[in-house]
Amino acid sequence: MSKPLYQAKAELFRTLGHPVRIRVLELLQDGPLPVRDLLAEIDVEASNLSQQLSVLRRAGIVTSTREGSLVVYALSTPDVVALLAVGRRLLGAVLTDRDELLVQLLGGVAPPTGELVGRSHATSSVRR
Repeated sequence: MSKPLYQAKAELFRTLGHPVRIRVLELLQDGPLPVRDLLAEIDVEASNLSQQLSVLRRAGIVTSTREGSLVVYALSTPDVVALLAVGRRLLGAVLTDRDELLVQLLGGVAPPTGELVGRSHATSSVRR
């Protein structure tokens, strides 16, 4: 018997629930990268990165290929980029009281005092 869809979704979100994994996915948005480049961008030990990449690969979120002596990782689907973008918009909508995180989210631009960032859920559109 297969597991219910809600359980499979919960497992997907648990897989995404680690900062190193999210950072890897962010870095792979622009295209495939070898492990050495990921290591240069993420401040973790090689063994920790390897473990996190394995979790993402087993979940089917990333793929790996060998190019000579390099192991190169890529997103398995462009939908991962869309999911990260939705997560960013969701954070913008719910973190209005967390100014420092909002500044990071906006790329270093502080919102005017008292003004909400982004559009309300009533006016925003989400592609399905």
